[in-house]
Amino acid sequence: MAQDFYQILGINRDASDKDISSAYRKLARQYHPDVNGGDRDAEARFKEVNAAHDVLGDPDKRAAYNKWGDQWEHAEQLEEMQRQRGGFGGFGGFGGQPGGRQGNIHFEFGEQFGDAGDLGDLFGNLFGAHGGRGGQRAPQAPTRGRDIEHNLTVSLREAFRGTTRTIQRPGGSRIEVTIPPGVDTGSRIKISGKGEESPYPAQGQPGDLYLVVSVDEDPVFERRGDDVHVFVDVPVTTAALGGEAVVRSLSGSGGLALTIPAGTQNGRVFRLGGQGMPRFKRDGRGDILAEVSLQIPDQLTPEQIELFQQLRDLEGGDQ
Repeated sequence: MAQDFYQILGINRDASDKDISSAYRKLARQYHPDVNGGDRDAEARFKEVNAAHDVLGDPDKRAAYNKWGDQWEHAEQLEEMQRQRGGFGGFGGFGGQPGGRQGNIHFEFGEQFGDAGDLGDLFGNLFGAHGGRGGQRAPQAPTRGRDIEHNLTVSLREAFRGTTRTIQRPGGSRIEVTIPPGVDTGSRIKISGKGEESPYPAQGQPGDLYLVVSVDEDPVFERRGDDVHVFVDVPVTTAALGGEAVVRSLSGSGGLALTIPAGTQNGRVFRLGGQGMPRFKRDGRGDILAEVSLQIPDQLTPEQIELFQQLRDLEGGDQ
């Protein structure tokens, strides 16, 4: 029996798009091949997670999957068959509801057509021997080439601005692919027609290439979904009296000005809206989370020592 995509991601069937994305990112990080050192079980689990997200992360595919289970890829043909046969009146019918069972054909959510054999036989029976002239089965569609996956790693800065890679396809040819801004570990990028060639190139189309991305950690910036956390160095005098500090940014534009209110405490976090990661396949950007790190001079001049002593005296004397 085919696995349930919802179970693979560990979510309920009424999960929101955000829930699906969150569950996927967590599992993709856990089972990514670069993290598990070639463990085959982890690699197989990683592929299952990607396959589940590829369907549930797309509203149209998810709707088809919710109705037709693991036959969702044939949704258009099934809908057409229902229209032409009036809900399969002469064959038992699905009635449009997963889990329905009538006559000698049944459909279970997430399962294949049990009593009717596989979907190919069902299509052949309806439109081939029963529908063709002289009892001849309709010609089969040209065979499509297989889809393939290619794992690649980018830096956080490359994920921020987008980048390109040159990769080798099956057969030895090399192509340049574009990595759009905002990718995260586990992101899948579809390159149509760049998978394996069809066994019958004159008729069948090539498969698709799927790039599966892993994003390296950065020594300065910490990614938190679409937000980016970074420490901002603030002199203790600026924190006490107020002033301005410079926040580093992935854009490399020289930094962003941040107003520091008087009395700012160490560890306070300021949110700079719209300055974080681009949202993958969506509009907008996340935020920068700038956390204050108070800086105290390693070595004080005599004048500084005297001023700090005066400040200590004002605060209540030598503690």
